[in-house]
Amino acid sequence: MSSEAYRQAGVDIDAGNALVEAIKPAAKASNRPGVVSGLGGFGGLFDLKQTGYTDPLLVAATDGVGTKLRVAIEAGVFDTLGQDLVAMCVNDLVVQGAEPLFFLDYFASAKLDVQAAKTIIEGIAQACIDSGCALIGGETAEMPGLYQPGDFDLAGFSVGAVERQALLPKIDALNAGDKIIALPSSGLHSNGFSLVRKLVEDAGFDYAGPCPDALQSPEQPATSLGQALLRPTQLYVKSCLAACTTGHVKALSHITGGGLIENIPRVLPEGIGVSLDASAWPIPPVFSWLASLAPTMSERDWLTTFNCGVGMVLVVDPAQVQCVQAALSEAGQGSSVIGELHDGSGVDVSGFLDRLNSAA
Repeated sequence: MSSEAYRQAGVDIDAGNALVEAIKPAAKASNRPGVVSGLGGFGGLFDLKQTGYTDPLLVAATDGVGTKLRVAIEAGVFDTLGQDLVAMCVNDLVVQGAEPLFFLDYFASAKLDVQAAKTIIEGIAQACIDSGCALIGGETAEMPGLYQPGDFDLAGFSVGAVERQALLPKIDALNAGDKIIALPSSGLHSNGFSLVRKLVEDAGFDYAGPCPDALQSPEQPATSLGQALLRPTQLYVKSCLAACTTGHVKALSHITGGGLIENIPRVLPEGIGVSLDASAWPIPPVFSWLASLAPTMSERDWLTTFNCGVGMVLVVDPAQVQCVQAALSEAGQGSSVIGELHDGSGVDVSGFLDRLNSAA
């Protein structure tokens, strides 16, 4: 039982215990080979030997959801945040060829809303299942005085493994002429929301208000503006691992903060640049809608702030593009060839702003 003095200070231990019990079934459903312990201990246990790796390297990643949380809080929509949190971590792991093994979350608030937290953590567990990793632990903290009433924060931590010889990127194998395959984003994912919020608020929109027609999606219908903006970050783990099993993926890049301009060069050697054709990939309606709110925004600002419709890119030898795209398709992932590597540096994108403005 909670101490009454602590409860009066704003911390309810009973609520935290109730949340742990409520989420145990969801966490258990994410179990995979290697899981040794369930929730409730001081630390989660994982047995790497049970995974079958022979010469593994461990890869670790941590991330959050950023100010997308503010949109969720104001819209009262929490069911997509768990996938965002997991995706931001595990998509970074798979970029190095790694299979995510386990995940831990951190949930902090002024006062714990058990139902909201349960919804978010159940989303985390489902995203872990969809990515093949286990939710083996986490932390829930009430911190009155540090957070404002109704506010909360999320952080995620994931560890994966890759056989040493399969580690990506294969820097020495990257050459001018290699093709760039793009995997489409579902929208904003979890980056650029500070700018999105400014544009939305300057225009006088209400996140809980009706979804503009321009933002409706047949695949993911939304009743409110908040729901449309909160469409979750895509999980690319299983499709990218399927592509990697072909042996023909030379590099992967997760397109997050910094956009196409800053993320692709992170996996390339010195002396290699990229040319992209913006007419070659689909641009989700949210970007055209935002362009109508920011008609003077520069092309570079778009390409360094948002994913602009590309959530992940793969670098592949031209002769192997068909093989890799077939593996992606078999895993249920659409893709398109959007450019190639060249001698030089940086990322050149042709036609993005013209295409965006023509659709706005």
